[in-house]
Amino acid sequence: MVRANGAVSLRELARVVQTSEVTVRRDVRALEAEGLLDRRHGGAVLPGGFTRESGFPQKSHLATAEKTAIADLAASFVEEGEAVVVGAGTTTQELARRLARIPGLTVVTNSLLVAQALAHANRVEVVMTGGTLRGSNYALVGSGAEQSLQGLRVTRAFLSGSGLTAERGLSTSNMLSASVDRALVQAAAEVVVLADHTKLGADTMFQTVPTDLISRLVTDEPPAHDDRAGAELQALADQGVRVSVAGTGNSAAAGGADGAAGGAGSDVMPPGSRGRRDVPLPGQRRTHTAGPGAGPGGPGGQLRGAGGPLGPQEAGERARVADLRRR
Repeated sequence: MVRANGAVSLRELARVVQTSEVTVRRDVRALEAEGLLDRRHGGAVLPGGFTRESGFPQKSHLATAEKTAIADLAASFVEEGEAVVVGAGTTTQELARRLARIPGLTVVTNSLLVAQALAHANRVEVVMTGGTLRGSNYALVGSGAEQSLQGLRVTRAFLSGSGLTAERGLSTSNMLSASVDRALVQAAAEVVVLADHTKLGADTMFQTVPTDLISRLVTDEPPAHDDRAGAELQALADQGVRVSVAGTGNSAAAGGADGAAGGAGSDVMPPGSRGRRDVPLPGQRRTHTAGPGAGPGGPGGQLRGAGGPLGPQEAGERARVADLRRR
């Protein structure tokens, strides 16, 4: 399956061979020892180290349920009439399908797939960058793409990538893609990273967004056995990144509705539960100063402390999630 698709998830392997993920994980470890594949969080890929990047067909088969949940939650942060930038990727493509429902949007993108998802949205204006087409992910890259973003200013940027760590932030395997993503970041008052748990702790060649520039991470709940992903979430929160977790109903993760991930007093969400929550820092969180209303918590981006009451913005976010799910 890895040779045919370039990548495969442990969940999909377990389903196909009708066994447990624990058994599949042990077999994948043995195959890695023979040099036949490389393990990744939640799956396996063909060997290749830092320089290898899976193409769109391979990526589209990984963590599909997680990407859907992440896109649902990320879309709830977008208001009518906003101007946003959306980068290339399979998760951002899922987000674009949901943005098509929000009237009055202006979406700037270098992704043909994002533009295609919005092509028939009558109330959404799509602005595409220039550049050279990169066929492996259907994205426009190069100096033309970067120059078309100069002088642009939007409320927020939604970006994905190949890996995310607290130490380096978001990274990708391709230099041209990284350069355009950095230009997208410069155009936005707030940066929202969309990354499923398989990317947490993965580190690739080219840094796109350093951790201190990430306002919010939207991710799914790591499996209970994935200690590394849980630790990475806590490390990101410790550095001031606001972590929003979308439940997929497939796993439970440490860190309850008002508890720090993996920290004291955290609750474990019951198996099969759905919904979203933010993983707050113990104590007061940082304040972003990108401008009035630019931050994720309201004017100036003030973030609430652990255990604090829900503010109007927080209550609004939850209401939008519920409305999206009803639709």
